[in-house]
Amino acid sequence: MPKTRLIKFAKYQGLGNDFIVIDDRSGSLKLSKKNIIRLCDRRLGIGCDQLLIVRASDTADFKMALYNRDGSSAEMCGNGIRCLARFLYSAKVTRKKNLTFETAAGLITTKMQNGSVEVDMGEPILDGERVPINHKGMMINSPLKTSAGSFNITAVSMGNPHAVIFVNSVDDLPLDKYGPAVENHPLFPKKTNVEFAQVKTSNKIVLRVWERGVGATPACGTGACATLVAAVMNKLTGRSVTVSLPGGSLKIRWDRKTNHVFMTGPAQESFTGSVKF
Repeated sequence: MPKTRLIKFAKYQGLGNDFIVIDDRSGSLKLSKKNIIRLCDRRLGIGCDQLLIVRASDTADFKMALYNRDGSSAEMCGNGIRCLARFLYSAKVTRKKNLTFETAAGLITTKMQNGSVEVDMGEPILDGERVPINHKGMMINSPLKTSAGSFNITAVSMGNPHAVIFVNSVDDLPLDKYGPAVENHPLFPKKTNVEFAQVKTSNKIVLRVWERGVGATPACGTGACATLVAAVMNKLTGRSVTVSLPGGSLKIRWDRKTNHVFMTGPAQESFTGSVKF
């Protein structure tokens, strides 16, 4: 019989967006796509939206590896990196309150605050080929025909691709119909996250998110950041807003001087345990 290994984990959530966190700074953990899918399965495994693995880094305090529950890898997750920072501090892996993370989206910094974590998400990307989309230049409120209908999208990358769609109301929106139609559209060579946003005031947005490789989620940090950028580009809000999602609210600010987007929100431990592989 193959040998089994006991792996320790922590379960964290940020606005209901939940994560399995595993410390693999030793680099000894080998997980197949099948393993990842099972871990993330809410009936057969622990259950989560995404799996976060902490690894050693030569360029930052830590490295974050991120996997969606369908087993695919992802570049960045705003709620996830807040949870990772909180985990490392709470587990006493580090006593530093300000951390740098190496991610597939570049270097990300976090700052521990009372009850919340602020993340410097870096500069947004609007150039089509870098988002990436199969289009040169920016797409700002541009029409997109899909199998579920036509939408006007603003394409933004926060280290991962987003299609932001402004609607009159997010209430009763058929997210499971519209989301996949946009996510899998040929315009997006790496698929895309999809945000449906309702602007309430110049400093408040209500948001529902369809995450690439995950589906509908209670919250999405990079999605909230991309939505603010899209709102500013469409002259719908100021540069500092509260984004309200089904799981709660995030404070998002797009700094004019540095061009960086900052996100502040909660990160909480749900439970810890171990699993056999």
